[in-house]
Amino acid sequence: MASIAVSLPCASSAPSATAFSPNGDISRPCALTSCAPSALLPRPPLSLRAKPAQRRTKSHVRASRPAITASAASAPEFLEALLDAPPAVARQEVTAFAPATVANLGPGFDFLGCAVEGLGDHVTARILDVPAPPSGNIIIERIEGDNGRLGLDPTTNCIGIAARATMELLGLYGPDGKGSGTGSESKSDLPVIGLTLNKGLPLGSGLGSSAASAAAAAVAVNALFGSPLSKAQLVLAGLQSEAAVSGYHADNVAPALMGGFVLVRSYRPLHLIPLAFGGGSGDGAKKLFFVVVTPAFEAPTKEMRAALPKEITMASHVANSSQAAALIHAINTADPRLLGAALASDTIVEPRRSPLIPGMSAVKVAAKAAGAYGCTISGAGPTAVAVVDSEEVGRAVGAAMVEAFREQGKLQAKATVAALDAVGGRVV
Repeated sequence: MASIAVSLPCASSAPSATAFSPNGDISRPCALTSCAPSALLPRPPLSLRAKPAQRRTKSHVRASRPAITASAASAPEFLEALLDAPPAVARQEVTAFAPATVANLGPGFDFLGCAVEGLGDHVTARILDVPAPPSGNIIIERIEGDNGRLGLDPTTNCIGIAARATMELLGLYGPDGKGSGTGSESKSDLPVIGLTLNKGLPLGSGLGSSAASAAAAAVAVNALFGSPLSKAQLVLAGLQSEAAVSGYHADNVAPALMGGFVLVRSYRPLHLIPLAFGGGSGDGAKKLFFVVVTPAFEAPTKEMRAALPKEITMASHVANSSQAAALIHAINTADPRLLGAALASDTIVEPRRSPLIPGMSAVKVAAKAAGAYGCTISGAGPTAVAVVDSEEVGRAVGAAMVEAFREQGKLQAKATVAALDAVGGRVV
């Protein structure tokens, strides 16, 4: 075993939110081997949650057909502050970047994702010397690269939601819109933050477009106040945004913030486990490249989720579980061949979504024929992602996938060969 994540005990004995240290160091390395720490984040009090905690999945045994049904977790109405006292403004203006992400990763639906280099969104946050508007202390000043499709309302735009949630975690906002540090500040006493979004990712592409925007916004706002929150803690803010846009799932926003591969072990409490390709060895990541091919076709996440089965058979559950285990083993042992094979072996989600993307079946065949170890849908699609172990092979695979989209799907497409982004969201 390359690494073992050892976390704090279960939710009943986990420390409260106010007891967490700002650096988020809330787990310890395994005594047997060095490993990346996992992050066990606080469980919001019942009074702060929209609904009681729900199990992520449950199994039902029927005489005629064993099946498993899924129920989504819900976002809390308000995030409890993680600091003992609200921080002061440390910088007047910050620009942050967050990378694209490949989520689901075949059988890793809603619990495994990774960040890829080169592609992503930028958010600039700055302190404004203006009165707070009625909507709150967040103002979206400008959005570029979206072809005018995104609105500037901070209560519905993902960067506004993530920024507000970050301020809640910092203790700068209470559930009544007032500062939660002393309980006496009015909205007008709080800093007004202006946000500018530069979209580098196409909307509805399956590359975590909303997650990248939310992650960059959270990093930028956190940096305005000296970055007291860890990236893992900022995932809570990103989840608030994702819940409003595409659903309460962390497999995009966690790697967008933390970089590399991230396993979402649980949501109640939120437990994130970073996975280093090759167990953290320096040469491991040099053998892994993703061929990311995005066609000129939009597949909205909510519509693609509607295509998913309400129940699955026990046989499908067992098959996907074994492939998910193989996927984790491939990451730990830096085995791109096994990674590609496991990634392409989903029997539950991908077969339902693939027919909705013109040419996808032919694209997967073309990728394998050109030398890829495996190919599947990235996130909710329509982007296809293939696994290779060299940039040269990646370019050939990308060309074959673009041609398959053109010939079989009648779609123009763009290919990028990208390495793993081990950093995630950062100030630039």
